[in-house]
Amino acid sequence: MNITAFSMTPLFEDRVMGGAQKQLYVVIMHLAEQGHNITVLCTRRDPDATEAFQWHENARVLPIFRFKQPYPEPYATPIYNIASAIQDIGEHLAEADVFYSHDGGFIFPYIYQTVPTVVSLRSVLFAETLQSAYLFQGDDLILISNYQRDVILNTVGRFFPDLAARTHVIYNGLDFDTFRPSPTDSIRQRIPQVNPDEHAIALYPHRPERGKGILEVIEAANLLVHQHGITNLRVLVPRWIESALSPGDKAFYEDVTGRMEHYGLTENFVFHDWVSQSLMPQYYSMGAVTFAIGSYVETFGNVPYESLACGTPSIVARVGPARELLPEGLIEKVDYGDVQSAAAIAARIIKNGERTPPATLTDLQTRFQRADMVEAYAHIILNAKKRPLMPYIHRPLTPQTQFVQSPWVYAANGRQYHDFTEQYRSDADIARDDVMNLYRDGWLVPVRA
Repeated sequence: MNITAFSMTPLFEDRVMGGAQKQLYVVIMHLAEQGHNITVLCTRRDPDATEAFQWHENARVLPIFRFKQPYPEPYATPIYNIASAIQDIGEHLAEADVFYSHDGGFIFPYIYQTVPTVVSLRSVLFAETLQSAYLFQGDDLILISNYQRDVILNTVGRFFPDLAARTHVIYNGLDFDTFRPSPTDSIRQRIPQVNPDEHAIALYPHRPERGKGILEVIEAANLLVHQHGITNLRVLVPRWIESALSPGDKAFYEDVTGRMEHYGLTENFVFHDWVSQSLMPQYYSMGAVTFAIGSYVETFGNVPYESLACGTPSIVARVGPARELLPEGLIEKVDYGDVQSAAAIAARIIKNGERTPPATLTDLQTRFQRADMVEAYAHIILNAKKRPLMPYIHRPLTPQTQFVQSPWVYAANGRQYHDFTEQYRSDADIARDDVMNLYRDGWLVPVRA
């Protein structure tokens, strides 16, 4: 079968920029090894992503699009670049048996109206991904968590009832042969400031930005050092490239470092260069605990589960899919903003030398097997059939319309938490006059037909 695939993000022969690109690579390699011919069209990036290359003898990558770099806002580009992209995809689709659009991003449904098309969406935040969702007229839609499915079906699906029948949930798959407890010699050479024999190492393997929880980790670290007595704490944080920061980023960075100094934690935080994928199992294995306690609304979020696979317990905030990917009791969870509980759990883990419980590891390996993921993607892509366009259906909101709690809202100890606004509100009865305001603020959604 001839498959044309699309990636808005630049791709590389020898490295991966992020989780979505890692998933694309393993899916394409699986299809190529089955004997299918795949052409992956992606955005070029000067100077390091301009030439075609092969991932496999059956999988060729062509960085031909001139979408705006760096991310975000890829469509902030001259109008002729968008026309060229439509032209190029159209010419490749003329020879294709199926079109696979990874992570959405290509927002023009008319280009694939005669070719069976599978689209995967991997965000509920990025503008072009949301546009891809609302403009979707493909034949199969792949989402990566039940949470993401519920969000999409209660927004886009309100206007396209046929969407539910085209939607599939496929969890991200982890390579458990790679992500497992590992010797730490190489990573200790890369980050010589820490020694797991001398320090209690907490990991923050995220971008050091507000939504990813850096401020909450600082607050938790303050409690760990000054309340729980873990004075040998070392929190590892990927280093920012200060020359690339915007003025707003620089101000936030100064706030971060100022808070560390205020709490007397300068020695407790270790900034280091970004860690390559090949060293991540060692990085996780070196840690005593991994924090993922920010407010950022992931659609999956690999970090806590990769850490668990390497033996290091994770603490996650009950935000987005973290509420459902692993059950309560198999991973440590706290409500967003509850740094007291996060610190207390981390202190217990560190003092007791806890590692990933066997029951958690068993469940993790059952839910998130990479082989299951690639086989599910391949089955959908290889069996895609052209379906009729989905009709848009408008249903008026009337006094008889029933509303329910939005899937991005959850009840937490007598309160409700809103993923997208990071706000809590009282879980009190709602007067009818308040319903429309709560609906427009995102706390409620109409019951779907």
